[in-house]
Amino acid sequence: MKLLVVQHDHVSPLGPVAARFAEHGYEIVHHSVVPASRFDSPGVIGRFPPFADFDAVVAMGAPWSTYDSVVGSWVTPELEELRRADAAGVPVLGICFGGQLLATAHGGAVARSPLPEIGWTTLETDAFIPAGPWFEWHYDRWTLPPGAVEVARSPSASQAFVLRRNLALQFHPELTPAMLQGWLAQGAGTDARARGHDPEALLAQTRGQSGVAAERARALVDAFLEHVAN
Repeated sequence: MKLLVVQHDHVSPLGPVAARFAEHGYEIVHHSVVPASRFDSPGVIGRFPPFADFDAVVAMGAPWSTYDSVVGSWVTPELEELRRADAAGVPVLGICFGGQLLATAHGGAVARSPLPEIGWTTLETDAFIPAGPWFEWHYDRWTLPPGAVEVARSPSASQAFVLRRNLALQFHPELTPAMLQGWLAQGAGTDARARGHDPEALLAQTRGQSGVAAERARALVDAFLEHVAN
């Protein structure tokens, strides 16, 4: 079995999520979209392997918005691949930006949220989504696509939905302390301070949560494979 991981930027690897897929016997195929050298000018040409050729797909997060014109050069072809995967019955897990892509691809919408979320958050959940806490870092939120079933939420935004064999997440089960350090070093720390958050406190919390958070991520992958991908 082959899993395609679409990594949109160089500081957002898959972490414990990929590890759990590998434990389930998946061969991980990695596809990078925006290299480190283009982080400040991310309008690269969008070329993707055919999503429908894989047994499952994970679409990762990104610091940009799905509706930013600067990334339209690759968002548009990625949306097309997500629709082809859905038509072929290929399970897709979308994380944060990837979840917003799923919403857009299937008839929902994404717009700026009046209440951005940064940090560890406990959610109201249904079905198989653990309540958390889960790490959040997003400024946008989706409206549900037609036919989607919301399975998690916070006061600020819908946090997860299922549509056929697609699972969209607004939070970050893949987060590790090293990943957060990469985000902060890439400029997210400055933005966090401007919004009243202490980056060092966020990092300390993440280190404290890392063990149990990895176990929650493993459980979430198990639930995706059992309840969505099957």
